[in-house]
Amino acid sequence: MTDKRIVLTTVGSEGEAHKIAQHLVEQELAACVNIVPRIESIYRWQGKIESSQEWLLLIKTSAERFSGVRDAIRELHSYELPECIAVDIADSSADYLQMAGGFIAAPVEPRLASACATALCPAEFSRQ
Repeated sequence: MTDKRIVLTTVGSEGEAHKIAQHLVEQELAACVNIVPRIESIYRWQGKIESSQEWLLLIKTSAERFSGVRDAIRELHSYELPECIAVDIADSSADYLQMAGGFIAAPVEPRLASACATALCPAEFSRQ
């Protein structure tokens, strides 16, 4: 078992997804946030079955930073009751976990960040 977590949340727009993802990474609460566009969610809310198009955020963080992630989601999210589910990462490559921990725990030197970024979160950094 590791101390790393993947946190799941859904949001109602692409702009909101980017706002939350950017904040979490800038504040070093997350090593990376993947945004999965236009998923269909079916759920029960206030006694009715609802269906919505949403954006799924996969947030890579640590157990130590989870409360900060949860608080940021609560603060920045437009939903009355935002989803915030943490899933333990039982196993992963040691190199990945070490690199992800470095991005979460402390600022990384710019040359190291650019060298590691593609391996950590390829889809997010390939657009730069």
